[in-house]
Amino acid sequence: MMKMESRTRLAFVLNSMMIVVFLLLLLIHGSCCFNLHGVTPREYSKGDLLEVKVNTLTSTSTQLPYMYYSLPYCRPPKLVDDIENLGQVLSGDRIQNSPYVFRMMEPQKCTVVCRIILDAKAAKELKEKVDNDYRVNMILDDLPLVVPIHRLLRELREPPIFYQFGFHVGLQGRYVGSEGPKYFIHNHLAFTVKYHKDSNANISRIVGFEVRPFSVQHKYEGIWNEKNLLNTCEPHSKQKDFYSNLPQEIEEKKEITFTYNVEFQESGTKWASRWDAYIFERESRLQWFSVISSLTIILFLSGTIAVIMLRTVYADVSKYNELETEEETEDETGWKVVHGDIFRPPSNSDLLCVCVGTGVQFLGMIPITTMLAILGFFPPSNRDALSTSLLLTWLLMGYFAGYASARLHKMFGGEERKSIALRTALMFPSILFTIFFFLNTLLWSQNSSGAMPLGTIFTLVFLWLGISVPLVFIGAYSGFKKPAIEDPVVTKKVPREIPEQSWYTKPVFSILVGGVCPFVTIFVEFFYILVTTCFNQFYYISTFHFFFFIILVITCAEVSIVVCYFQLRSENYLWWWRSYFTSGASALYLFLYATYFFFIKLEISNMVSVMVYFRYMLIASLAFFVLTGTIGFYACFWFTRFLYSSLKI
Repeated sequence: MMKMESRTRLAFVLNSMMIVVFLLLLLIHGSCCFNLHGVTPREYSKGDLLEVKVNTLTSTSTQLPYMYYSLPYCRPPKLVDDIENLGQVLSGDRIQNSPYVFRMMEPQKCTVVCRIILDAKAAKELKEKVDNDYRVNMILDDLPLVVPIHRLLRELREPPIFYQFGFHVGLQGRYVGSEGPKYFIHNHLAFTVKYHKDSNANISRIVGFEVRPFSVQHKYEGIWNEKNLLNTCEPHSKQKDFYSNLPQEIEEKKEITFTYNVEFQESGTKWASRWDAYIFERESRLQWFSVISSLTIILFLSGTIAVIMLRTVYADVSKYNELETEEETEDETGWKVVHGDIFRPPSNSDLLCVCVGTGVQFLGMIPITTMLAILGFFPPSNRDALSTSLLLTWLLMGYFAGYASARLHKMFGGEERKSIALRTALMFPSILFTIFFFLNTLLWSQNSSGAMPLGTIFTLVFLWLGISVPLVFIGAYSGFKKPAIEDPVVTKKVPREIPEQSWYTKPVFSILVGGVCPFVTIFVEFFYILVTTCFNQFYYISTFHFFFFIILVITCAEVSIVVCYFQLRSENYLWWWRSYFTSGASALYLFLYATYFFFIKLEISNMVSVMVYFRYMLIASLAFFVLTGTIGFYACFWFTRFLYSSLKI
């Protein structure tokens, strides 16, 4: 009696600790992720100071980000890092202050920022960035800097202007009669700040931040000083004369003068809709086609399952229950004769428990984060809050991972609670850590800002060991406290021999075919994820994403049930791992499509960039495999229990 009371108290203490940790994490989560700084509009009056921030240099050709000040650009007197959340560090964003300072509604003409004389190393780095098509990214009032590009030939449904994030470091060209290409830097920036004026008050809100970059070889008379006027940038000169100057060439010992203009334009765009022009516009017809095709697959699978359940299974169960003797029962064939082996524990049952527990962790993470995004907790201005939320929500779901793996382990007759909890807590994170460590080493070798600092690595390890691992052990303890799940039929001591299987019921064929349908349902969404991440667009989550997640869950469950039923009809009772791999095989098609996208859409030649891309796709495919495999496993688990609980044996 005393032991029972002590265990009850221990369970109460552990559960209380879990609740405290959960609330503490919610506070941390709210402070670092749900940063409402970008949600509340800032109001400006004439003459108010506007500070431009710089972000990392990005390229669609290498996918390797670099810090803005890794190039010989003008620096402010003191550099200040602007770190909003953990996801910003993980994604390689490095936001810092800049020497570009504006005054609200006060235009500026050819303001000199600084002048720099290039050495050999700086000239080489600039040329490499021009070759690799790198862009400079800046931020004003949480809005990214964009270059408006006019479409010459367009369809009626397309807007006349689309926006390119950031401006190119420079460009290549040739002089007449010159040998080889010449490199030119964009050293003059013509900024346009768009604002929406409140008619009821004398305040304005910024709704757009645009730039036109130019390469101008500035000239001045005599020895340079701050009071000198540039001959190429006189206030009374005509605009067309100014931009007809020679471009600024990138060469060793060349002097480069950085300048900028600022003009302010009143806009009819309201602050609440200022992001509409920046967010990646989808092809609505293609998206609706994806929805219709996914619903068609679900209807087909649902009809198949309905036929199986209402006609085949019901008729089989009725006929089987009418048999009076055991001899008559043994003469039967099909799924009924394997009732004594259907719940026999599989080989490597501990590994299956760990995989299912990890899948439950992902299964809880995705819908929670998606719902938070739909409710507006992750506006585009709050950079990388989505990735931070995914990370912390995944850590919190460790409790349910430990609970699910422990319940399954106890059902299989296992008694190693600590061992199964430790494997659940360590297996998938250790795989991720190994891949990330190798990636980080590659990024470090390239001096990329995408490399995680040691402090961030220690923070991630601390979060994992201090939050996820304890929650997994608490969940495993709670799972083992529950009574073991009882099988609806008795398992025989001697396993039944499995007859020769037809070609279409063999594991490889059925698994590969079963993985097609889940992939088809999310194919279009995966395409947009690749486009937005690889081409530096903003990716946002809408109600469509939650809808597609529900479709994915239903498709994985129905595919696994159909394949499992036909497997049992062929008297093959080894369904545990087969059910996991059937829907999990969609991850293989996910990785194959990512490979196809790489060769068809991307133009990456740098070997480090290639390795970084494929390792990120490998991580995404592994996570998708664990998620979809777990959905398929539980669907077959409930299906077989329902099926065999109907038999009177």
